[in-house]
Amino acid sequence: MTTFTAAIFDMDGTLLNNMPLYYRAFRIFIERRGIRPPPPAEAVRLIGMRQSDIFPALFGRPLTPEEIARYSAEASEIYRSMLADVKPVPGLLRLLDLLEQQQVRIGLATSAPRDNVAPTLAALGIADRFSAITLGEEVPRGKPAPDIFLETARRLGQPADRCVVFEDSHAGIAAARAAGMRCIALATTHTADELRAANPDLIIADYDELLRMTPPLFPSP
Repeated sequence: MTTFTAAIFDMDGTLLNNMPLYYRAFRIFIERRGIRPPPPAEAVRLIGMRQSDIFPALFGRPLTPEEIARYSAEASEIYRSMLADVKPVPGLLRLLDLLEQQQVRIGLATSAPRDNVAPTLAALGIADRFSAITLGEEVPRGKPAPDIFLETARRLGQPADRCVVFEDSHAGIAAARAAGMRCIALATTHTADELRAANPDLIIADYDELLRMTPPLFPSP
């Protein structure tokens, strides 16, 4: 791999293994609303996408912006009630320290609802670790389009081909590749075998595994 000047992280399933919390929150939401759960293949496709894409798929019809905002707020409130004991993916804090020592710019590019981002980062104790944060609602197209990663690179002041993306979803990996960035996939939400179909540059179980690699991707100073 090349020498990277920026590292861009997805949030859910990448900074923390919180997708089970989202599954529980959406299950509660679906039961409240009397919605038929999506089939497994559709559920997988929706992972990593924006709320504005997820809720119309769940309801099986177009929704107004007001409906999307209302449903998103309801589901997000359920999710935030489960955040008390979340932990970062093993090795994340050491990796962030190393990136800062190497003067690698650090960005966040997440499709998560705005109201979930600050509480999640605060629960992990890393709210101040990102030089740029881009939300899915801030760009024209959500993942798997490359918009969110290209905008984050722009905010970091780094060219796309010097950025490495950390992702856990098929949509996110596709977005990173479409942006012309290298992508490291975490086998948190999906298994390594499932992730191979998305063709990331590297698959890791957690950041401890990345930090043990020889030669190191980010050598110690």
